[in-house]
Amino acid sequence: MKKIWILLVILIFFFIACEKKSPSSQGKLESQSVPKVVVEKEKVEKEPPLPPEVKIKLKKDGKDSYSWELTGSDVDQILKVNEKLRRQLGGEQAK
Repeated sequence: MKKIWILLVILIFFFIACEKKSPSSQGKLESQSVPKVVVEKEKVEKEPPLPPEVKIKLKKDGKDSYSWELTGSDVDQILKVNEKLRRQLGGEQAK
């Protein structure tokens, strides 16, 4: 019975010793076998976007006053153009 216990203890120590050496030796092998790869991203030249286009339909009535219609895709740009027209022409936008 004592021989079995001694044998089991020895086997346990043997398996513990083997397990501790395995991960470190595998880590060294993996780091040596895997080459380092450097990935370089392609440099893509970005063209500056075109300014948003605002179309202005300007109208002049018989009393020498102006009105206009604005169309475009960028609301902020439309508002800027509207303010600029109000300052320059001194009129109000017709609906």
